[in-house]
Amino acid sequence: MRDLGIGVISMGWMGRLHSTSYLAAPMRYPDLGVRTRLVHAADPVPEAREYAATQLGFVRTSADYRDLLADPEVDVVSICSPNFLHKEIALAAAAAGKPFWIEKPMGVSADESAQIARAAAAAGVVTSVGFNYRHAPAVARARQLIRDGALGRVTNIRVWLIADYASAHDGPLTWRYDRARAGSGVVGDLMSHGMDLAQFLVGRIASVTALSSTFIEERPIPTKVGVGHGGFEIGDERGPVENEDYVGILARFDNGVVGTLESSRVSIGPRSEYVIEVYGTAGSIRWNFEKLNELQTCLVSTTGNGPEHGYTTALAGPRHGDFARFQPGPGVPMGFDDLKVVEAQLFLRSVHTQAQLAPSASDGWAAAAAADAAVASAADGQWHPVPRVDGTTTYDA
Repeated sequence: MRDLGIGVISMGWMGRLHSTSYLAAPMRYPDLGVRTRLVHAADPVPEAREYAATQLGFVRTSADYRDLLADPEVDVVSICSPNFLHKEIALAAAAAGKPFWIEKPMGVSADESAQIARAAAAAGVVTSVGFNYRHAPAVARARQLIRDGALGRVTNIRVWLIADYASAHDGPLTWRYDRARAGSGVVGDLMSHGMDLAQFLVGRIASVTALSSTFIEERPIPTKVGVGHGGFEIGDERGPVENEDYVGILARFDNGVVGTLESSRVSIGPRSEYVIEVYGTAGSIRWNFEKLNELQTCLVSTTGNGPEHGYTTALAGPRHGDFARFQPGPGVPMGFDDLKVVEAQLFLRSVHTQAQLAPSASDGWAAAAAADAAVASAADGQWHPVPRVDGTTTYDA
């Protein structure tokens, strides 16, 4: 049994979720061969450090992430900071020889993502990127059906990620709306997940054309910092939103598949309607994160185009992905936090075995390359090729 000391940088909502996921992973995966210990948490906010120590049980805390990276008891690192800090911290982690699990988007641009992926490869450190939706058991089953040829030749894919978390006009003007600190808006925040899911299921995106728009052009400047999307206080002064609220994309894939991808952070109604539909010559599949334990399939091999031809809804169960690690049978649902536990164990298993099993930094770079191409297309109205990336991408596995 190997002991791994855990360091988490930035103790907002996602940092706290990483922390609890590290603790849960060995319990859900007793074959992991790893024991985890929360050693060091870093955050400049005193209240966040206090929470890490008293509620999560970290042995020590610091205001500066450099102290965490210099800690000899820290074996692996989570990077849960805002986008504009990702490159600086990830490059420092690679230089320190620390394997790291980083949230998406890896940086504010494909160039920053490339620097991160190349630095990790040069240092020989295992990486993981927070593409948690691909770990839903229903998505794992969908990928298996596609790979097994149950859909025949895949022809097209539809992906949309429609949310309302930024739909309030009096929502605070956080770093997420600042192009220098966030990069793109909904493209990086949500569509990076959509692009990863599309490539994970049907292959590499080769070229895109896109349009985007900003519907809420000004927001109130916060007077008190919150955690994640909440806890902020605002004043009367307002500032400009510098990145997009909405994007619509047409995509061509290397293998001839075509696709449409759409995302919004300001749509009133859907809370987190993240949907994938894959169509083929012999059937199709549908999955919606709002019903993450359900997979809809329509397969000619089972319906025969008869009078009952149509979608069948199956509840995720022990034969779907890692469902059996969490629940005994269909009808007892998994949740969002469980997907991060799957992700944590993939990262830990990758570190333990030195095999890249978790979504890699190259996967993060691939999604960023497609995102940058979409942003460029939205600016000039042209089709843009998506450059190939270096290194191992797990969507090819």
